[in-house]
Amino acid sequence: MSDESSGKAPVAELLMLIGGEFRKSFDGGWIDVENPTNEETVYRVPQGGAEDARLALQAAEAARSEWAAMPAVERGRLLVSFAGKIRENRERLAGMLTAEQGKTYELALGEVDVSADFIEFAAHGARRLEGDILPSDNPDEHIWIHKVPYGVCVGIAAWNFPLALACRKLGPALTAGNVMVIKPPSETPAAVMALGQLALEAGLPAGVLNLVTGGGSTMGTELVTNPITRLVTMTGSTATGQRIFGMCADNLTAVRLELGGKAPFILLEDGDVDKAVEAAMVSRYLNCGQVCTCSERFYIHDAVHDEFVRKFVDASAKLKLGDPMDPETDLGPKVNRHELERMEAMVSRAIEQGCTLALGGKRPEGPAYGKGYWYEPTILTGATNEMEVMREEVFGVVSPIMRIGSFEEAIRLANDSDYGLSAFLFTRDMRKIQRAVLELEFGEIYVNRAMGEQRQGFHNGHKLSGTGGEDGKYGLENYLEKKTFYVNFGD
Repeated sequence: MSDESSGKAPVAELLMLIGGEFRKSFDGGWIDVENPTNEETVYRVPQGGAEDARLALQAAEAARSEWAAMPAVERGRLLVSFAGKIRENRERLAGMLTAEQGKTYELALGEVDVSADFIEFAAHGARRLEGDILPSDNPDEHIWIHKVPYGVCVGIAAWNFPLALACRKLGPALTAGNVMVIKPPSETPAAVMALGQLALEAGLPAGVLNLVTGGGSTMGTELVTNPITRLVTMTGSTATGQRIFGMCADNLTAVRLELGGKAPFILLEDGDVDKAVEAAMVSRYLNCGQVCTCSERFYIHDAVHDEFVRKFVDASAKLKLGDPMDPETDLGPKVNRHELERMEAMVSRAIEQGCTLALGGKRPEGPAYGKGYWYEPTILTGATNEMEVMREEVFGVVSPIMRIGSFEEAIRLANDSDYGLSAFLFTRDMRKIQRAVLELEFGEIYVNRAMGEQRQGFHNGHKLSGTGGEDGKYGLENYLEKKTFYVNFGD
């Protein structure tokens, strides 16, 4: 039955952008993009393969020299125009994000705003691309450290914030004089693919930004291993990042990885319980808990444990699940069935291992939830650090809570993890805050506040949470490599 005869709106088809032209894949295949709210297909994108990837890389390589030679301020002006086009299409892009990923429309609007900010912030730094002049040990000589773009960069974005993650990469990469091929996730590619037309309208030259879709084992492998590629920047799971890191070895391709996290949320006996609960509501439930920096495991001091649990349960029980386009909705669905079933299984095993279910622990009932991938906010008490739910990333609305007795215990347990992306600490004691600066093994630490990094900061992970980093001046530096000139001007 066709979409027209069934009464459903026709499914929009979004094409790849390669060398300034919109294209289907060489084999003509398509990827269906599902709305996790109702399980209906809402978009189709090309099922590209290795040949499509090579074509995109060749188009980027053809545009590389001219783009790099353009004055940085001119590149910046074009990127500011691109950010403006994103803002002009704010509502349309937000609607696409909600339809393909299930996030609330309000959050989707915020993602579009952040996406434009990422590009604009980087573009405004075009005049601040700096090198160094150093004194030489020799007479009549200077040492110049000149910073240059890598060339062709490949950007691979995760499905939870696809538009923001793509723009977070392309803004600094293009500002620095690189050209890019971006592969959005197959689960949520639509809003990223919509950037293609906006980039052309903003005046970006053909080949500077290329957008392709396809599987990781075919297109993704070609993008990462092709010798044209000089830098790969990827946001996603640790397992995928490790595979990419290995595949880049043969060509010694530069790698920037932002991977999984298992953020500890530490509330000490002198912390503000109400502020901690307020922060936990954001840092656990934003985007249905599908954020790499979300609070994933809770270490609550025995003196305030019961009060925190009671207030956290009460606040969580009031959250409304439902249509993400409804402004009163707090939580949409999980992104797909696999993610839902994985989270369900982790909760079941946690209860078998001794956790007590304080809230949720199941899919909601009722006709509104007959289709889609819904799960109630879930709080588990009595957790221990050996449990899977305290060690492996849940990436959902599940909060395992463990009692602690001291700051030292909290630090030890928090660091007892393969991950080191983000952490949360609530205390009024500046001595403990200063100690945490030195002792917590995480790249991004929030003290007495909810998560949420800023453009001028630096977002990076330690241990298995990644290598490289993004945002601010240090993020821009990641898209530049160095040339050293020993300039002798003597007779």
